Amino acid sequence: MTMSTRDKLTAAGLVIVLIGLWELVCRAFTVRSYLFPAPSAIAESFVDNARLLGPATWVTTVEVVLGLLIALVAALGIALLLHASPTVRRGLYPLLIGSQTIPIVVLAPILVIAFGFDIGPKLVIVALTCFFPLVVATVDGLATVDPQLIRLMRTLDASRWTIFRRVELPTALPSVFSGARVAVTYAPIGAVFAEWSGSTGGLGYLMLQSTSQLRTALVFAAVIVLAAESITLFLLVTWLERVIITWKDKK
Repeated sequence: MTMSTRDKLTAAGLVIVLIGLWELVCRAFTVRSYLFPAPSAIAESFVDNARLLGPATWVTTVEVVLGLLIALVAALGIALLLHASPTVRRGLYPLLIGSQTIPIVVLAPILVIAFGFDIGPKLVIVALTCFFPLVVATVDGLATVDPQLIRLMRTLDASRWTIFRRVELPTALPSVFSGARVAVTYAPIGAVFAEWSGSTGGLGYLMLQSTSQLRTALVFAAVIVLAAESITLFLLVTWLERVIITWKDKK
């Protein structure tokens, strides 16, 4: 579902109104900047701290992108295994669901303690954050394949690879992209949790340092950058879906 130009203008207008009210309230009640900064103070913080925000954004973006790629490869592999073997699915799928009862905020410090402060534990945390929606969406997508199409391909003496490439993969791709859209919004959250648990760089690290120094405007600036990164990744996945699944819009 795509937004019309009118919907986009309405949403943009609402955001502008909310920002204006935010600024007005902060000025009218003389709210201290370290308690709740006005939008103008946050914008000023963007300019004054560009040298801090730039490198921190790069560190977090690298963690997010690499973690997403790891999660995608792992999720597709596990999903194909679950789809190919009902026995494996009955044994492994409940374990995957049960693993989601363990909060990432609990695992993050354990991984950092075990493997150090380099990028490795952070990639694992981001991958774990994104893995579940990807694998569930892929498994569900593969399960929606019409059995009659499979039987038809077998009567034509199609190989297992041909059936997967011609029938199963095209059917599952919309679900895979649906899971990917969810995963990319989770990825920056996982990266921040990882950086909070132990790091020497990134937006999460910058937020911790700024909070301890009561630089609340800089914390808000980092949050806005994270939100912008999530939105950008979401739009990128949506664009890739339109480019790759060309037959979807023709239905």
